[in-house]
Amino acid sequence: MKIKLAIIFGGKSAEHEVSIKSARNIIQASDKKKYELIILGVSKAGEWFQFEEADMLSSRNVFASKRKKAVTVHAEKNGMVVQSNSKKTKIEVVFPIIHGTFGEDGTLQGMLKAYGVPFVGPSILGSAVGMDKDVAKRLMREVGIPVSKFLVYRKKQASELSFEKIKKALGIPFFVKPANLGSSVGISKVKNKNDFGQAIKDAFAYDNKIIIEEAVMGKEIECSVMGNENPMASALGEIIPSHDFYSYKAKYLDKKGATTAIPANIPPEVAKKIQALAIQTFEVLCCEGMGRVDFFLTKNNKIFVNEINTIPGFTSVSMYPKLWEHSGVTYAELIDRLIGFAIERHKMENKLRISK
Repeated sequence: MKIKLAIIFGGKSAEHEVSIKSARNIIQASDKKKYELIILGVSKAGEWFQFEEADMLSSRNVFASKRKKAVTVHAEKNGMVVQSNSKKTKIEVVFPIIHGTFGEDGTLQGMLKAYGVPFVGPSILGSAVGMDKDVAKRLMREVGIPVSKFLVYRKKQASELSFEKIKKALGIPFFVKPANLGSSVGISKVKNKNDFGQAIKDAFAYDNKIIIEEAVMGKEIECSVMGNENPMASALGEIIPSHDFYSYKAKYLDKKGATTAIPANIPPEVAKKIQALAIQTFEVLCCEGMGRVDFFLTKNNKIFVNEINTIPGFTSVSMYPKLWEHSGVTYAELIDRLIGFAIERHKMENKLRISK
């Protein structure tokens, strides 16, 4: 019997379009002999639809498809059910690929856990912690993982923001980011006072908390991690942006926005340190299943952890699957392993006592 695998994409997120691209790649790479795909898209308005595989692979604007079916998702005894009119489909495992808010921050994970269905990627705590750059950096700093200097402000503190004070604390240039978002959405590189006001406005447009970080000059290195109790690290890759920094445009809109080097051209002993730090970061931030840890490496080989992505991109240019492919794990095998980790964790959790 095939495993009924639900792929959930889209969502009420600024990374909605990236999620669609990731879902397409996962659909294409999934072994159809092993999995019966139930493709579920969440619109920007929060509506749930079921899609045909052909529509996903042929249409750019999938939510405009006339063949999509409105569905409801709910829990029944022993699992999660997708219902369209009178038809019910019981889901056996979920691959959530909603990037950003409501999908990567623990919201969707909480729903899936309440429904009692295995799902790929970190659970509630790891997802929430990994999404919040402020909380993640403070936890990493607590255990001695090297992170760049940063300042955090909430929207109610907007009037206290002073370019001169931030410049004195972090130097120039510095980055202004929403605390809870990915794909470089809402991020600005501030080089002078003229850039400052708009950067703050852009970041607060996406989150009520922003983080302002010093700019670390050096190579941008990425490492993929997967596993539960004994996570493993992939080969390393380097991002070489042609833009001023690795922005949303450089990642997804400009085909020449960046080049990648796999493996990264760094000394072997430095690579081993970064891989060890990637695993440590993954564990400290309470992650399971999968994650991609991003680093900065200075000219004198000083390492800084930038962030973790708990639902990394699976687009055609995404580093997470590319790094594993270079490490000897094919795209189809990667999907199998991630689903295996989801089922493994679910079984472990079900063994825990829920009464005295």
